[in-house]
Order: sequence, then C-alpha cells, then structure tokens
Amino acid sequence: MRNPVIPGTTLAIHPERFPDAAIDLPANGRQKAVLGGGCFWCVEAVYLNLEGVHAVVSGYAGGDPDKANYEAVCSGTSGHAEVVEIDYDSTVISYGELLKVFFSVAHDPTQKDRQGNDRGPQYRSSIFTANDEEKRVAEAYIQQLDNAGAFTAPIVTTLEPLDAFFPGEAYHQNFARRNPQQGYIRAVAQPKVEKLIQSFPDKLKGDA
Repeated sequence: MRNPVIPGTTLAIHPERFPDAAIDLPANGRQKAVLGGGCFWCVEAVYLNLEGVHAVVSGYAGGDPDKANYEAVCSGTSGHAEVVEIDYDSTVISYGELLKVFFSVAHDPTQKDRQGNDRGPQYRSSIFTANDEEKRVAEAYIQQLDNAGAFTAPIVTTLEPLDAFFPGEAYHQNFARRNPQQGYIRAVAQPKVEKLIQSFPDKLKGDA
C-alpha cells in the first residue's frame, strides 16, 4: 500500500504502515548497528526508547581517523557522517526492525547531505554495514520501500562499509534526555520521539 505523506515533504504520516523487512538477519544475541540520519542527538533520542536496545553511542564514521572530532566533522571536510552505534539484542529487536524505524521515524532518507536546516555531507543519510549480510538486508529493505512507494522522492541513503566507529565527545552522549528544554531538542528531536511513541507503542521500553 502506498503511504500518504505530509504535504510539501516526503516524510510519511503513518510510519507504522511501513513494511516489515522481508529479508532480515537471524537472531544472534547482542549485535551492533551503525546508522547516520542527520544530527546524532536526534537519532540517539529515538533509539534509546526501543525495547531490546541496550545502549546508543553518538559518534562518527566514514572519514579520516585523524578528524574524528566534532569541530572537524562540523566543517564538512572530514569525510565523516554523524552516526549512532546501536547496541541491541537481536532476539528482541532485529536489524530489519531497526531499519524500519530508521527510515520511517528517525530521519528523512530523501534529503541528500542534509536534514532540515542541518546541511553538509556530515548529515548524510547513511547505513554503515559491518559485513555483506547487513548490506544485503539494507539493500533489500530500500528496494521494498521503493516498491511500496513509501516516499514521493528517491531514497538517497548511502550504504558504506564500516571501517571504524569513533565515539563522539562525552557531552554529546544522551544529549536529548539531559537537555530536554534545549531549543533544537524541542524543535527537532522531541517530535521524532513522539512519532515513535505513537507509531510503534509495542516496540517501546516500559519507561518510554
């Protein structure tokens, strides 16, 4: 079924109607996934609420190891994307389910090198795959979304090999929960969390 979209944007009104991943990784205990969807504060805020997610670390991937710091990444010349590393229990929540939330709630995958007013390659929509199986699942799910007409514009998410993940500075970690009244968090992160709560109540932790 084609998902309706908010007029003037490509974001889906009904994330809960997104298809489940037809191809997924087998359950195999604790795993990690690295995803980039714009500002890592906002992506982190979404995934921390999901049952089966043990931890989320904001950081950098895809660029020069010597430039894995916030100042260099913000310049847009480091090659890095702002990403989150999700430590999850694959017997509770699968890689495919993480991708479903990524595309439907965490960000807009049709915006190239930006999310809203955040512009630059460091904000690119990206999936960093640790192996061929993760890449296969991600490619297949993007194809599913294309076939379903989930968005009115093309998905521009890059699939990049995960050479290394670099944790971000301490002050970035758990930023949204520690700074709920900060203007950017109220305007950008909180609406994503609210959409998650409304769309996927069965996937939430008890304290979400």
